[in-house]
Amino acid sequence: MASSPAILPISNQQTISTGESQAPVSTPAVRAFINTITENVRSGLSSRRPWYELVDRSAFSKPDSITDAAGRIRKNYSYFRVNYITVIAAVLGFSLLTNPFSLIILVGLLAAWLFLYLFRPSDPPLVIFGRTFSERETLGLLIISSIVVIFLTSVGSVLISALLLGTAVVSAHGAFRTPEDLFLDEQEPGASTGFLSFLSGAASSAAVSAAPVVAAARV
Repeated sequence: MASSPAILPISNQQTISTGESQAPVSTPAVRAFINTITENVRSGLSSRRPWYELVDRSAFSKPDSITDAAGRIRKNYSYFRVNYITVIAAVLGFSLLTNPFSLIILVGLLAAWLFLYLFRPSDPPLVIFGRTFSERETLGLLIISSIVVIFLTSVGSVLISALLLGTAVVSAHGAFRTPEDLFLDEQEPGASTGFLSFLSGAASSAAVSAAPVVAAARV
């Protein structure tokens, strides 16, 4: 009796879906943005002046006039620029910590901008409660939410009060701190461009670094 042919095992080469999707493109974009911001902030803080120069009692005196006070503020800001920005940021942070409700709302708003628009791929579209939102509708919704949060809640008053208080502290220090002992010639040209020059430079560098990844996320 003839023997039946041997049955060869058949291997199934079909790829089985595990249900795991590739990590969202927004993750490296957010990481690149945060890393660049962190590096720029560290670089900026490394150029701050020693704090003991800021609080040296022997260097304080009453200005002779408003013009003298304005000149002192300009010179002291040119020298203590990073220190002054740090003081304003500390006042702002303390104000938010003492108002946890405003802090939670502000963090939520920032997270919404980052993860729903800036670093979110355009495909698939955003779906909330069964309704699909286009990219333009998402942007409009975020803008309206920001206006409501800043102007119709306590967040706006906390931010404005903190910025005014920090500016007042910095201005008072600059008016009463005698700048004669400061080596102002060491300042680089164009260094005193405004209170937000340091932060804007960091943000600009971060945006440039994260742009390629964000562009890939929107393809």
